[in-house]
Amino acid sequence: MAKLTLKDLDLKNKTVLVRADFNVPQDAALNITDDTRIRATIPTLKYILENGAKKLVLISHLGRPDGKPVEKYSLKPVAERLKELLGQDVLFLNDCVGSGIKKDIDSSKERVVLLENLRYHAEEEANEAGFARQLASLADVFVNDAFGTAHRAHASTEGVTHFLKSAAGFLLEKEIKYLGEAVRDPQKPFMVILGGAKVSDKIGVIENLLPKCDAIIIGGGMAYTFLKAQGKEIGNSKLEKDKLELAKLILEKASQLKKEILLPVDNVVVDKIDPNSKTEIVGENIPEGKIAVDIGPETIKLFQDKLKAAKTIVWNGPLGIFEMDAFSAGTAEVARFIAGLKAVTIIGGGDTAAAIAKFKLEDKMSHISTGGGASLEFLEGKTLPGIAALTDRPEGQ
Repeated sequence: MAKLTLKDLDLKNKTVLVRADFNVPQDAALNITDDTRIRATIPTLKYILENGAKKLVLISHLGRPDGKPVEKYSLKPVAERLKELLGQDVLFLNDCVGSGIKKDIDSSKERVVLLENLRYHAEEEANEAGFARQLASLADVFVNDAFGTAHRAHASTEGVTHFLKSAAGFLLEKEIKYLGEAVRDPQKPFMVILGGAKVSDKIGVIENLLPKCDAIIIGGGMAYTFLKAQGKEIGNSKLEKDKLELAKLILEKASQLKKEILLPVDNVVVDKIDPNSKTEIVGENIPEGKIAVDIGPETIKLFQDKLKAAKTIVWNGPLGIFEMDAFSAGTAEVARFIAGLKAVTIIGGGDTAAAIAKFKLEDKMSHISTGGGASLEFLEGKTLPGIAALTDRPEGQ
């Protein structure tokens, strides 16, 4: 069922409650070190302001304060950054519920109001109805633009929709479009790249996408459990012993479905994980005592050859320890290669998004997801409560 989106709402003279994802990294002095998530929601906020809203009330969480005020998790620095990005004053209130909050919003000369961290209240993560009702009482309509928390049924994502007409913001709408189409109806050939440390994190994605895709390319730490399942030697590389049988089953299922799973054919290895360690390239079998930290040049070529025909590519998880420059070539080379293709390229959030940012390729990808856990669950085919709860669009519209 299609959901209401921002452009379906009449915003004139309305107070609009927006759930944003301002969970941004900060340094010890509480300076924001990466404002990507704040910038990502600015088009939604500007549209609301330009289309006659009386007030824009912003809510978000930051970190894990465990239901009590913790100064380092205050959203106050976000208010300052929003003021710069929106080019107008932003009123910051030191709570998100309580007797005076609505009065302060209604009487403020500022049109934009940011409330304090939702997770200062345990009721937020418990999705307590009374807390959700208090949030809803602050506004006339609700817009969810926080994909990063859409997989959580919290008061500010799911609870509030029981009391207000609710729509997806532009950022959430884009996530639904790209990730939803990749799962439902991808343009073929459809290739999936999976990396990261653990097979266990990606089981759901593999099981959901294997029947739909044409090939799955596996790198990163998770590749070595698969190589071990094929009887290869992996030295001291990452291994999830308890997932070996599962890896064998996945390889068998792929073979039955006539789907290709590509694994590394050569590897960059070290004696210990240290950016200054001496690296060497070995084949599929890794010598005793050696640890694989990246895919080798033959594997990069193999993966690129497979990807060049793709019309849709979904990538979740780096192909090596990209944070260390000496072990980043595999992730970087594959990223640069797909950036030059005419395919729809969808990057899962988290580490993969961080890698794409490191290599300055953000503007070369069709879509970079803003949610790590949420994008994984979406790709697993799960229903995300924060999306399911939005108001359904009337039939025939």
